[in-house]
Amino acid sequence: MSDLLERLRGRGWRVTAQRRVVAEVLDGDHVHLTADEVHTRAARRLPEISRATVYNTLGELVALGEVAEVSTDGRAKRYDPNAHHPHQHLVCSGCGAIRDVRPTGDPLDRLPADQRFGFTVSGAEVVYRGLCPSCA
Repeated sequence: MSDLLERLRGRGWRVTAQRRVVAEVLDGDHVHLTADEVHTRAARRLPEISRATVYNTLGELVALGEVAEVSTDGRAKRYDPNAHHPHQHLVCSGCGAIRDVRPTGDPLDRLPADQRFGFTVSGAEVVYRGLCPSCA
């Protein structure tokens, strides 16, 4: 059973055939699929699954905090099932490929106190950009 599916079952999420297929498609490291890509892959496993079901399921997974929505440079939203594993993203400026990276250190430590302007900072999002080997 996938890590995502196991977490969802542990939360009492009703697992229908359609939901199961969406969760299985999202499972794995470095998975950052668009909703259309999720639908295409899910339809290979369950041909009757509708695009609306995929979109609704993705929306539920994001609302539950089990999947993170990732947007980079105005491209289509992508869905990241590694919401429970702290990481940043490395994005190819050419093809848009996304990889999970886990740099050392806390990015909040890099923001000096005099640059916080009185904010109580609770999080930071860091995106690394470059060219993947195929685009370089």
